[in-house]
Amino acid sequence: MPRASKAAEKPAAEKPTAGSRTATRAPTAGAEKFFAEQQAQLRAERSTYEEQAASLKAQADQMAQEMEPGDIQFDDESGEGASANVDRERDLALSAQARAAVDEIDRALAKIANGTYGICEGCGQAIPKARLKALPHARLCVACKSGGLSRR
Repeated sequence: MPRASKAAEKPAAEKPTAGSRTATRAPTAGAEKFFAEQQAQLRAERSTYEEQAASLKAQADQMAQEMEPGDIQFDDESGEGASANVDRERDLALSAQARAAVDEIDRALAKIANGTYGICEGCGQAIPKARLKALPHARLCVACKSGGLSRR
């Protein structure tokens, strides 16, 4: 009977869960260096995406201000009205994509701060460093991202 109680006393925290580090010990110096490099890369990418988003939004706003209602022809021979609107919508969509990338990067930076960076949100396993170097804001390992296609 004492064996059953010892098994029941074993903490569940030893098993890795999604959102937690797989190891319970402190990160090694090599891991700390990797996290610092990733953080620097994420910050640089964040700055680039913020600039792109602001620039594209400004271009779209400028197009909207320059267009006056009487300047657009909507006949069969002129496609200018449609073209300007398509360009403006494209710039707005690209700006939104850049802002979404900034949100993903912010999420990755928060994970570095709280110690959960590099852990797959799907299965709780470590995301390989090669994937994180290629895509520093990756939230899922390759197996989870591909939906099991890589497990064949």
